[in-house]
Amino acid sequence: MSIIEFNQLLLSNADSLRPFAITLTRDNEAARDLFQETLYRALANKEKYNVGTNIKAWLYTIMRNIFINNYRKQSRQSTVLDNSTNDFLLDNNQTAIANSAETSLRVKEIQQAVYELPEVFRSPFMLYFDGFKYNEISNMLKEPLGTIKSRIHFARKILKAQVDRY
Repeated sequence: MSIIEFNQLLLSNADSLRPFAITLTRDNEAARDLFQETLYRALANKEKYNVGTNIKAWLYTIMRNIFINNYRKQSRQSTVLDNSTNDFLLDNNQTAIANSAETSLRVKEIQQAVYELPEVFRSPFMLYFDGFKYNEISNMLKEPLGTIKSRIHFARKILKAQVDRY
């Protein structure tokens, strides 16, 4: 396949990449950058394209791999931009020493708040907290699924109000 034929094939299939880029990034600027990078990589690696194979699939794979690599690169970076006048880069990996006495008091307060819940809310909440699914809790307590979901929701709401006071 000649360079001109490959370029025409690439351009005729390029428009289908834009929606996929937006789906991956959920940002128009990032999608534009991803789209351009994909076309650049496709042109740079045109000798790796096998004639007769699905070019759209090849382009989608290039785009997906670029997106994944960029995502991994960003997640490895652990710096935060300080919004002060000097715009310093701060190391996010600073270690902080936790106050175990304060933490244990907080846990006791939360446990007490859970214990003080009315039984009708506490029982489904504790089962959910222990890892059971809504339908399993519904079967165990022989209550309708909507009732179980409602009780767990209200238990969370009560606990949030009680814990926020502290």
